Amino acid sequence: MRIATLPLVLAALAILAPQTALAWGGHGHRIIGVAAMEALPEEVPAFLRDPSTITQIGELSREPDRSKGAGRIHGSNRDPAHYVDIDDAGLVMGGPRFEMPIAPTRADYEAQLQAAGSDSWKAGYLHYAIIDQYQQLTLDFAYWRVLVAAEAREADPGRRAWYAADRALRESLLKTTIGTLSHYVADGAQPLHTTIHFNGWASETNPKGYTTEKIHSLFEGEFTRANVKLADVKGAMAPLRLCDCAVEARTVDYILSTFTLVEPFYALEKAGGFAPADPRGIAFVIPRTGAGASELRDLVVEAWRDSADSQVGWRPVKVADVVSGEVDPFNALFSID
Repeated sequence: MRIATLPLVLAALAILAPQTALAWGGHGHRIIGVAAMEALPEEVPAFLRDPSTITQIGELSREPDRSKGAGRIHGSNRDPAHYVDIDDAGLVMGGPRFEMPIAPTRADYEAQLQAAGSDSWKAGYLHYAIIDQYQQLTLDFAYWRVLVAAEAREADPGRRAWYAADRALRESLLKTTIGTLSHYVADGAQPLHTTIHFNGWASETNPKGYTTEKIHSLFEGEFTRANVKLADVKGAMAPLRLCDCAVEARTVDYILSTFTLVEPFYALEKAGGFAPADPRGIAFVIPRTGAGASELRDLVVEAWRDSADSQVGWRPVKVADVVSGEVDPFNALFSID
């Protein structure tokens, strides 16, 4: 699919989209993913900047929502990955404070929540979902680096063909990983995915009289679909920002910046700012989608750079040693164990 046809495809799909929205809705997730991929710098692998790949990743950005309804076990495990419920005191449902350092594993996070009478199935684990997919993306890139280097250097036709086939498979996996990362990063830009007030003001006290109506889907689905276009998201993106920090710290900062907009969202809703086509609501939502696309682009670039210092296979080989020609990676990649 040529990139020139993308606006027509997006418009057609928006018309066909169901009225019940999930997360940013299919439209929002799609255009956030596309905007991020179109903004990638030339240093990332060229196939990721190909128009057909960009379109595919836009579609795969919706996949964590499309997979809902597969079954009770599937849903109970995965649905809490879309959010983290931070309360008015800055705690995750009365448990750990949402700040660095976070618990090093989800098991440790679960223990913190259970000590406060909650659990991660109720409170959500969006920050861990983002970090998990970032780490997977870094590893996928590491494999791709090694396969490209080995394929270019290999003299044996059989091994070279295997490297080529495995590289093509890895490129397919990279698209899926980026699509999933895209989804959770986009969720992290939506204030209602960072709060106990995720679908109406939920505190026992509500002195400012914010709505208690179910407003979540109307905002991120119908309102966003009607008022936000791909060009709007691209225009709201920030310049590339690479963080000299751990992905855990970057992710916490990102979600906290979104969390600060929870009360402004409710104040704007109270003032009627999310009535159809209200310019105040549009001015609120476009920067949020731009923030999601910016963060996704930045994380893809960070993962690409981090992958150069990774190791892959069994038994593990260092990416740098394979790229330099010091190590033959075939046994590690083909798994001669």
